[in-house]
Amino acid sequence: MAKKIIDILKNTKKTLFSFELLPPLKGKSIECIYQTIDPLMEFNPLYVNVTYHQEEVVYKTRKDQLLEKTVVKKRPGTVAISAAIKYKYKVKVIPHIICGGFTREETEYALIDLHFLGIDNLLVVRGDPAPEQKHFIPEPEGHSNALGLVKQIANLNRGKYLDEGNMTATDFSMGVAGYPEKHPESPNRDSDYYFLKKKVEAGADFIVTQMFFDNKDFFEFERQCRARGINVPIVPGIKPLGSKNHLTYLPKTFGIDLPETLVKEVLKCKTPEAVKQVGIEWAIEQSRELIEFGVPVVHYFTLGMAGSIKDVAKEVF
Repeated sequence: MAKKIIDILKNTKKTLFSFELLPPLKGKSIECIYQTIDPLMEFNPLYVNVTYHQEEVVYKTRKDQLLEKTVVKKRPGTVAISAAIKYKYKVKVIPHIICGGFTREETEYALIDLHFLGIDNLLVVRGDPAPEQKHFIPEPEGHSNALGLVKQIANLNRGKYLDEGNMTATDFSMGVAGYPEKHPESPNRDSDYYFLKKKVEAGADFIVTQMFFDNKDFFEFERQCRARGINVPIVPGIKPLGSKNHLTYLPKTFGIDLPETLVKEVLKCKTPEAVKQVGIEWAIEQSRELIEFGVPVVHYFTLGMAGSIKDVAKEVF
């Protein structure tokens, strides 16, 4: 079996299944991760993607009524969880590697740990601003964007570490994010494609897109990528809409549009179960059309909705 995700993406004869999950909140058992994964393993996922979240700053009131700044990590354990999943399920794991909250040296040590664990497929992203930040603020001596992070990992693959001298080369395969509807912070679509191509030229092997609800956006995104010489595999990411709250939460959080037809169908629903069923049926149709188009993988964002994804997957895989 091919070791690298990229080898499979380039050579698969059928569309495969994958999904993303969140590490549990601090103090939660890893069993809650297994409860999400177990129902989805019957669909033989190509990989499981594990997200990473940077530290958050909270202010606590001391006895003298002054505020004390405290750094907390609400979802620790991405590296350990990735290793646990890899060895429990014998499945490929792709952890997020992010810029936020890491210096270049801390990034290097995290990558060394992953390499020692045999986890050599990565999704390299800048990451969101911390909740207390209006705009993304990198760590001192950290990366301000994913391009710099891709370059650092590419250097490790050449045996070039932060310390001078020749060292053992790593063998990471890197995916990066793509935005069919434009990154929320990008000034325009051309800028998006420009930096995406830069990341591919720097060593990214494949692209995983942000979620979208209109396949036309994905088809146009792929067409524009190919026209610009971005020829790596592109994996579409989708999510079943699960509640009426998602009508405002998803556009605000992820900078995406929801099709008018979908919104109208959701607003007509009288119960939460009916909303969830509309989301499942929409995702089934999206998936079928993407499979017919010939994508190598359809990637699903769980966000606590493994049951809905199972309902989609059993209809299309």
